[in-house]
Amino acid sequence: MYSDTHFHFASLREDEEWTRKSVLEKMRDASCVFALDIGTDCDDLARRQELFEKTFALMDADTAAACKEFIYFTAGIWPDPDSIKNRASCVQTLRQNILAARESLDPFKKKLCALGECGLDHHWNPSGVDNRSEDDFDAAMVEAERELFMMQLELAKDLDLPVIVHSRDAFEETLDCVKESGWGQKCVIHCYSYGLEEAKAFLDLGSVISFSGSATYAKKSQLEEKLALLSYVPKDRLFVETDAPYLAPVPLRGKPNNPTYIEWTYKFIAQARGVGVEDLCRTVEENARRFFRLA
Repeated sequence: MYSDTHFHFASLREDEEWTRKSVLEKMRDASCVFALDIGTDCDDLARRQELFEKTFALMDADTAAACKEFIYFTAGIWPDPDSIKNRASCVQTLRQNILAARESLDPFKKKLCALGECGLDHHWNPSGVDNRSEDDFDAAMVEAERELFMMQLELAKDLDLPVIVHSRDAFEETLDCVKESGWGQKCVIHCYSYGLEEAKAFLDLGSVISFSGSATYAKKSQLEEKLALLSYVPKDRLFVETDAPYLAPVPLRGKPNNPTYIEWTYKFIAQARGVGVEDLCRTVEENARRFFRLA
């Protein structure tokens, strides 16, 4: 009964229907009750939903129906340079895509339950997949990135949607934006990468903390601090996520991640919190149903 509050299923290439089919079937066999496929581009929602439809066509009707039951979607704009520069038009496109999904006659396409991921990223790694160079982010660019985030927070408020927040090496700036928006109680700080004091600050705003496979990474010198963080987050403010294809949990670290690996993250967090895995699964399921207002 694992829940996965964040995964990039569509990150698998479009020619990998059989890989997607296998992953979905394993999620069904593991009694997955909730899985959230996350958007990163202003216009990717329809494409991601189409990828699922192609995969469902390879399944028998009962399997496809079971998989459709636990999959939900978000739509949002990750802060890549092009989106930052064209933020006004991108946010307008995002709004149109969200409204189109809400107005669809197809029940599956209407399963959009949050806005995101969106936020701030100040991790500089020009050779990485994100291709982020500090040289590209002068003061004007950093301010424009903040504006893109604030525009999406305001859109979420206007449409009454929770928000999946991306924050990397940008704690203070992210906290300020969430605080200014007044929407903190509707924010999930996804793939949480900060410490205990930072978690307390987000929790004070009413936000939810979501841990990925990186929660299982800790040097011996950092283990006590990591366990303190994992055990501190209140029971009703806790999510567990994949963030595929990155951050596969120990003992699979270094491999391309996928939602079937999430059981290792659950096991690690459950042990850190001194609870059973099934108890943690129920906690995350209850949190997801309440937070995303699922039927």
